[in-house]
Amino acid sequence: VEKVEEQLASLRIARRGAPSEEPAYLLDIDTSRAAQPGSSRFVAVSCSSKSLRVYDRETLRFLRELRSQRGLLSGVRFAHACDSAVFSACSQGVVQCWDVRSATQQPVQVFSGFPSNVFISFDVSCSDLIVCAGTEKVEQDAFLVFWDARGVTDCASAAKEPLGVYSESHNDDITKICFHPVKPNLVASGSTDGLVNVFDINKDNEDDALILTCNSDSSVSSLGWSGEGYNQVYCMTHDEGFCWWDVAQLDTEEPITLLRVLDVRESVCAENHGLHYLVGGLYHEKAGKLFLIGGTSTGNIHLISCSTDGLSLVGTLCGGHSATVRSFCWSPTDESLLTGGEDAQLLLWKPGAVERSLTKKASLKISSSVQKRVRVHNTSLKSRKK
Repeated sequence: VEKVEEQLASLRIARRGAPSEEPAYLLDIDTSRAAQPGSSRFVAVSCSSKSLRVYDRETLRFLRELRSQRGLLSGVRFAHACDSAVFSACSQGVVQCWDVRSATQQPVQVFSGFPSNVFISFDVSCSDLIVCAGTEKVEQDAFLVFWDARGVTDCASAAKEPLGVYSESHNDDITKICFHPVKPNLVASGSTDGLVNVFDINKDNEDDALILTCNSDSSVSSLGWSGEGYNQVYCMTHDEGFCWWDVAQLDTEEPITLLRVLDVRESVCAENHGLHYLVGGLYHEKAGKLFLIGGTSTGNIHLISCSTDGLSLVGTLCGGHSATVRSFCWSPTDESLLTGGEDAQLLLWKPGAVERSLTKKASLKISSSVQKRVRVHNTSLKSRKK
C-alpha cells in the first residue's frame, strides 16, 4: 500500500490537451477499454457547451466534437465491449449513443424516456446490456429509467422505449447512478434526498429489487463501489461529507457503516493549500484501497487515502490546473490519471512523468456561467449544524 501511495504522490503532468476554441467546463471524463492490441484508445469529455469532445488517449490529440441537439448533456460512458460506442444523458429526456469512429454527428441509438423526464445522471451495466438514467424531480416524482442496450452499435433504428421504471425509492433529484463493476444486476443510486440505494434489477419489482438503503444525511454528489469483490459502496455529498458502507455485512450482526465524515475539509489537513471540495473516489484494485480526490479553487489536486480509522492526505498535484477540478478518470493499466476542470484544461498525469511541452499554458479560467444544475462547490469552511 505504501508503494501505491508513493506512486500516486509521484504523478506528474505527461500531456495537456490542446485548448478548445470554445472554452468550456470539463464535467465528466471516460476512456474506452476494449481496444485491440496496438490500436489507439479514446477519451471522451462531457462539456458545459452541450458537447462531447473526443481525444486520443495517449497523445490527448483532439479528434472530434459530438454536439447534442437535445439540450444539456450529463455524464459520459464508453461501452465496455466496444471501444467506439460512447453514451451521454440529456436534459431533454433521452440517453444518446454515438460511434466516435463514424463521420456523422447523429447518434447511432437514442434511448427515449417519458415526456417530463430531465435526465441528470446515468450509467451502463458492465455487460453493456442495460442503460439506466436518473431524473430531476418533477412534482413529487424522481425516476430511475431502464432500457435494453443490446445491439446498440448495429442499428440506428427508431428510439428505444424503456424496459421499466423505479419511482418509489427516491423523492428528489437522482444525481448519481453507478452499476456494479462486475455484477451487471446490481446498481447503486444517489439523490439530493440523501439516500444511497442499491438494487438487484433481476428482481421482478422495485420493492423486491431494493436490497439496501443508506442515509448520507446530505445531498449526494458522487458515489462508487470499492473493496474486495466490490462489496462496499461509498458516497460524497454536496457539502463535502463522505460515507462508506459494507454491503457484505447486510445479513450479519456487524454494522454496515465503515466510516462517516461530516466534513472532509475539516478532517484532512492539506497543509497550506487547504481542501475546498471533493471530486470523487477511485478504488485501487492492486492495493485493495480506496482513495478520494479533492482539490482547491486554484486547481491543486489532493489525493486522500481512506481507511476505517479515517482519512489521510497522500499527496498534492500542483502546477496543472488553474481553477476547480470537476472530473477525473483513473486508468489501472498504466496507473495514470486524467483530470478536467473549470479552466477548460484536460491533463494526463503519469508517475514520474516529464511534460513534453515546455510552454506553460496561460490560465484559461472561464467567466461564463455553467448551467445552474451543475452545483459550484462551496469553498468556505462552514461547520455543519449538528
